[in-house]
Amino acid sequence: MSTSQIMNSAMADRSAGSRRWVIKVGSSLVTNNGLGLDRKVIVDWAAQIAELRVAGIDVVLVSSGAVAEGMARTGRRKRPDNLQALQATAAIGQMGLIQAYESAFAEHQLRSAQILLTHEDVRDRARYLNAQGAIRTLLDWGVVPIVNENDSVATEEIRLGDNDTLAALVCNLVEAQRLIILTDQKGLYTADPRTEPNAKLISEASLDDARLDAMAGEGRGDLGRGGMRTKLKAAHWAARSGAETVIVGGSQRGLLSKLAAGEQHGTLLRPALAAMPAKKRWLAGQYRVAGKLVLDAGAVKVIRAKGGSLLPVGVTGLSGNFKRGDLVACVDAAGIEIARGLCQYDAADARLILGASSKQLQERLGGPGVAELIHRDNLVVTG
Repeated sequence: MSTSQIMNSAMADRSAGSRRWVIKVGSSLVTNNGLGLDRKVIVDWAAQIAELRVAGIDVVLVSSGAVAEGMARTGRRKRPDNLQALQATAAIGQMGLIQAYESAFAEHQLRSAQILLTHEDVRDRARYLNAQGAIRTLLDWGVVPIVNENDSVATEEIRLGDNDTLAALVCNLVEAQRLIILTDQKGLYTADPRTEPNAKLISEASLDDARLDAMAGEGRGDLGRGGMRTKLKAAHWAARSGAETVIVGGSQRGLLSKLAAGEQHGTLLRPALAAMPAKKRWLAGQYRVAGKLVLDAGAVKVIRAKGGSLLPVGVTGLSGNFKRGDLVACVDAAGIEIARGLCQYDAADARLILGASSKQLQERLGGPGVAELIHRDNLVVTG
């Protein structure tokens, strides 16, 4: 399909208004059976993204392949399980990955830029906003940002975990309308098609369909970390900014152009809820919490139904050694997360006021205190 056909396409249905996409390419698509990068494939992706750019669609690319390329360059056949070896392998491979994309985009007079992130860049509000500003500026300049996790410095404590999750967080950062997850499967099936011959491809579904979790498998390969379940989780995360997600097999020629023209391919997952405000997207996107607050049934109801603040009177217990301003999870009596937010007390003071009414706060603290453990502006419902 030509660029002119894309530009003249009606795009009147679900693709209407989809002017910013985040595209995630998995390791299996950009590598050549463990022999390093497949540069012909990368050239093809760059050509398709160039067509999208001409059609007026901004693209942020999240590409796997650094570790796989590093393995090829160092003669390794198995992904390192030693942290330092993995970090070194990623650092070596990242050079080749970016060189390949830069050369491919240059053929279309497009500049590209590398953005490396860890969970710390998402957790810290100032760094989050800095990353957001940098990516948006690159898009304004007509540059294609290429985002990857900073595997060369990431540890388990600061790792995002997989590029599906990273792509969803980038969706929230740039408020993209569509997340495209390119994989080696045609899409999401009713069962694992590798073991169930009668499994059927799901062409479209709403993310509030409870059956989706049961359908997603845990499959993963030697080169990548994510399976179909992580892709479904990523779709839920992307939906926080109102983005729809397409999980689709990436081996089809001209796929991105076809999607831009409104054709149906793979599995389209539609958001079930309205987009969250920007700050609440940031709160919901945090991977790790510093502690937990256990809520009684009344507090759970207020938060879920009314979006109210969390008062000490509704808290029956806590765990963790969190500080004032840390992110904590709010769970019900069964331990199921209901919400998360920034606590206005450290753990020691929070213990003093558990179950306290507003009138009891000053007496227990020995001085004045704020009425809310978590203010509603810093609280997001997650369950």
